[in-house]
Amino acid sequence: MTDRARAPWIRWGVDAVPACAFLVVLLITHDFRLATWWLVGAAALALAVGLVVERRLAPMPSVIGVTAILFGGVSLALHRNDILQMKMTIVDTTLGLVILGGLIIRKNPLKLLLGGAVKLTDHAWAVLAVRYMIFFWACAAANEIVRRTQTAETWAIFRVAAIGAAILFALAQIPFLMKQGDLSHAPPPPDPPEPGF
Repeated sequence: MTDRARAPWIRWGVDAVPACAFLVVLLITHDFRLATWWLVGAAALALAVGLVVERRLAPMPSVIGVTAILFGGVSLALHRNDILQMKMTIVDTTLGLVILGGLIIRKNPLKLLLGGAVKLTDHAWAVLAVRYMIFFWACAAANEIVRRTQTAETWAIFRVAAIGAAILFALAQIPFLMKQGDLSHAPPPPDPPEPGF
């Protein structure tokens, strides 16, 4: 597999492996604290593997891994499960606000992040940014509903499903990118939005 084809799968793995480890341990032991330890360890391992394979820390996987370790660590230190459960809400709400702020000041963060990979008009970049902003906020709202109304196990299943939804969302943008832009020098699809651990 070429570096070009391998990179998105490594990045998605950085997001998915810790979440899956957390889910499996929680379903087997019903011990949220033990599952959180596995999450933190798997996130650190996934970051190390990503660094070895890609020879760099890609921005989004780094943010995902570091926030997983940070929220997991604080959750363990304070003995509060809800801190880890609020991670998706806090991070996705913040990402949506960053995109909104960028659009207001005419500095589209997606264009700054992906502009070298995809050539789009300013209008197309704005459309893509609004789509991602809405997706982030929808994920944050869904997380709040699930974490407040469901068991920890159901919430953990939702978190893994959210990663799949993020990947599908990113892939669903490909027709728009192909219609609106020049993908002749583009890498594989952009990283999905954050909503994994």
